[in-house]
Amino acid sequence: MKKFLLMCCFLMGIAAVSHAQGGGMRKSPEDRAKDLQTQLKLTDDQTAKVTAIYKEQATKMDSVRTAANGDRDAMRSAMMPMRKATNDKVKAILTPEQATAFDKLQKDMMDRMRQGGGGGGGSQN
Repeated sequence: MKKFLLMCCFLMGIAAVSHAQGGGMRKSPEDRAKDLQTQLKLTDDQTAKVTAIYKEQATKMDSVRTAANGDRDAMRSAMMPMRKATNDKVKAILTPEQATAFDKLQKDMMDRMRQGGGGGGGSQN
């Protein structure tokens, strides 16, 4: 019984550390679009288009993750142009005011990531 309790505590500790490091905490394309809808006051039509863009990106990024086979540098170098292309597509459907706010959101998220705070899954993935 003691071994069982010890094993449970060990597994819970691993789960807590993984969660603290953001393991497996990616937002769905729908959640990301809803976040933007709230932050940028998107119309329902804009939100639907952003959701479609994010779904396409998620599919492509999943393929890159699989192909990279855990090689973080390979994933990063493949994903950076994809993220830029996705952001460009999103900006194309925004009003000028929304596009300015979107750029600020992206800049703020990159600043947080550089400081080690993570991006929170905002609208960058």
